[in-house]
Amino acid sequence: MSNAYDFAERVALVTGGASGIGAACVRRLLAGGARVAVFDLDPRGLPEGVLGIAGDVTRSAEVDGAVAVVERELDRLDILVCSAGIGGDSLHTDEVDDAEWRRVHAINLDGTFYCNRAVIPGMRTRGYGRIVNIASIAGKEGNPLAAAYSSSKAAVIGLTKAIGKDVIGTGILVNCVAPAVIHTSILDQLSQQHIDYMVSKIPLGRVGQPDEVAALVAWLASEDMSFSTGATFDSSGGRATF
Repeated sequence: MSNAYDFAERVALVTGGASGIGAACVRRLLAGGARVAVFDLDPRGLPEGVLGIAGDVTRSAEVDGAVAVVERELDRLDILVCSAGIGGDSLHTDEVDDAEWRRVHAINLDGTFYCNRAVIPGMRTRGYGRIVNIASIAGKEGNPLAAAYSSSKAAVIGLTKAIGKDVIGTGILVNCVAPAVIHTSILDQLSQQHIDYMVSKIPLGRVGQPDEVAALVAWLASEDMSFSTGATFDSSGGRATF
């Protein structure tokens, strides 16, 4: 039986919530009684009652607009889960062109920053907020064939630490999760060599599941989590060593 967290009267926004880890987070938040909005390039097929907002996290104006819609339609915004992201192409460093480098960082890093920035004013005014950013074990250790992805996720970890300290005293707590390889559609972007390397590093010897990451996100998004901010929580099957 899954642990249940009380999200009654809470409103959550999940980016990238139409698939993968984001979709699993949506399910957990709904199960706890939250009202949920999803910001996604293609927010079709969402659970009943979820507010779908189409948009691109790399466009700050669209992010600001989505937050405004949530606060207008659902009256408030208490929880942000930044799950929108891409793995990028599996390339050796000297094969990564400027466009690919910018593409990966625009989605994984810029998008996370824009979303964090957009929700802080309202959360500060209300005196409460939980922000959970999805980073990666690659941001801690670096993966071969993934210079853009690894560096973008390392930056998400650093960004989380900075924002967590920046909003101290406001009632907002900001943390991130660093999963190892998880069974989502992002694997379709990677070569089998890349996937095999990542799995070989996991002592539990398997790929993780989105629901396993969502369980950790749910705690970080809950009122039960009250004494952590700017921290990175691993969901890596034993791969993480620090």
